[in-house]
Amino acid sequence: MNRIKTTLLLTTLTLLMIGMGSAIGGQSGAIVAFALAGAMNFFSYWYSDKIVLRMYGAREVSEADQPGFHAMVRRLAQQAGMPMPRVYIIPSPSPNAFATGRNPQNAAVAATEGIMALLSEEELEGVMAHELAHVQNRDTLISTVAATLAGAISMLGSMLQWAAIFGAGRSEDEEEGGGMLGGLALAIIAPLAAMLIQMAVSRSREYLADASGARICGKPRALAAALRKLQMGAQSLPMQEARPATAHLFIVNPLSGGAMLKLFSTHPPMEERIARLEALAAGRA
Repeated sequence: MNRIKTTLLLTTLTLLMIGMGSAIGGQSGAIVAFALAGAMNFFSYWYSDKIVLRMYGAREVSEADQPGFHAMVRRLAQQAGMPMPRVYIIPSPSPNAFATGRNPQNAAVAATEGIMALLSEEELEGVMAHELAHVQNRDTLISTVAATLAGAISMLGSMLQWAAIFGAGRSEDEEEGGGMLGGLALAIIAPLAAMLIQMAVSRSREYLADASGARICGKPRALAAALRKLQMGAQSLPMQEARPATAHLFIVNPLSGGAMLKLFSTHPPMEERIARLEALAAGRA
């Protein structure tokens, strides 16, 4: 169900972007918008992992540097039937982790110094299984595509605002006031809708990674316990270097904020994630 939902949401984002291009420049505008989306996704496909790892100062570690952690990731990768990913440590006291990479053959998992100090070995194993599940399910690529499309739609929204104001793309028989107001409304509503769709994609993939990660490590209760600790840890010690554009990558939201941030969160409610994992554990028992 999550996969079907993701497909529908990504299709909606693509159609929304083509519609924005059409509103700006008719059929040729739609073609240009589609080409722009393709070019942005091509760049994200090849370079997004390097950019995000550099952004957070992640340091690649070898088996000699972190023998226990390295062995844990290797064991989980074998259980998932995946190649061994590159392993990184982020120099941050805030407890969190993420995975990146365009496919299992070019993947990386990263954990903060804070999460390694906070969690027990079983809990950390559950977290890393969750991150490997993201790679296995191609979530890192899907989330990058969704974020890129949403960003492109926001850019087109700005262009459409100017087009609406100055009359570009308006047919001669359109009433001037109605055309301008319609264009401005689309320029405001479309980027907001794109952002909400992107967040819905991210939330659905988190549920899927929780379930898949619990199956990889065989310890859904350990992952649930880790999520409880991470929720409190991230709230009391938010990641200062975190950016909204990359918040969806982390296992828990690294940003601090109130009700408005929760409304536009890239992560599902923590209570629901834990409840699903506990139900999965009860089913296994």
